[in-house]
Amino acid sequence: MSPKPSGTEVKAKLVEAAIRLLSDGGPEALQARKLAAEIGASTMAVYTHFGGMGALVDEVAREGFRRLSANLGEVRETADPAADILTLALAYRRTVVDNPQLYAVTFGQSQPNGQKAALVDMTSKETRESLSDEGIEAFGYLVRAAKRVIDAGRFRPAPEFDVAAQLWSAVHGYITLEVAGHFGDSGNGVDHILIPLATALGVGLGDTYEAATRSARISIEAWRAKEGNIGT
Repeated sequence: MSPKPSGTEVKAKLVEAAIRLLSDGGPEALQARKLAAEIGASTMAVYTHFGGMGALVDEVAREGFRRLSANLGEVRETADPAADILTLALAYRRTVVDNPQLYAVTFGQSQPNGQKAALVDMTSKETRESLSDEGIEAFGYLVRAAKRVIDAGRFRPAPEFDVAAQLWSAVHGYITLEVAGHFGDSGNGVDHILIPLATALGVGLGDTYEAATRSARISIEAWRAKEGNIGT
C-alpha cells in the first residue's frame, strides 16, 4: 500500500492541478469539484488544506510569482545594465506568454469563482521592507537592475524603486495588450512596440537616444541568439 501523501504534498498537487485547469479552460474551470477530480480526491480536500477557494487562489498567485522570479533569475548580468533591463522584460514576457491564464490570476486581472488573489501595496516602503512576499521578490530583480543603470550614470539620479515601478508599469502594460491579441500573435509587437518603448523609456529616464538604441539592439540580438525567434 502506498503511503498516504502529506498535507504539503496534497496542497502542492492542488496548486498544480489549479494551474493546469486555468491553462486548459480559463478561470471558469477552476472549481473545487474539478480540482478534486484532477488529483483523485474529494472536494473536501480543497477546504481541508486551504480552507476555501480564496486561499487556494492566493497560493496559485504566489506560485505564479515564484515562476516569474525563477525566469527572471536566469537573466545574467552583463557589462550593459540598460540592455539587461530589456532582457528582463523579455524574460517577463516569455513567462506570461507561456501561461497567460496563470498570470492573469497572479496579477489580479482574473477572478476565478469571484476570488481575487490578495495583492500587496508596493508603494508603501514599510510594507515592502516588512513582508516576505513572492511578488516583492520578483519585483526586486527590476529594482536591482534599475539601480545598476542609475549607478552607471545612464539614468538620471532617482530612487531605484520609482524607476523600476515605471519600467514595470510600461512592460506589464505592453505584455497585457500583446497577450490579449492587440499586437497580433507572431511576436511582431516586440520589434514594433516593445523595443521602441524600451528605448523611449530609457531616454525619458536620462539615457541618450544613441546609447538606449545600442543597448536595445544588444539585448534583442543576444536574446534571439539564445532563445530563437520570438513568437507566441
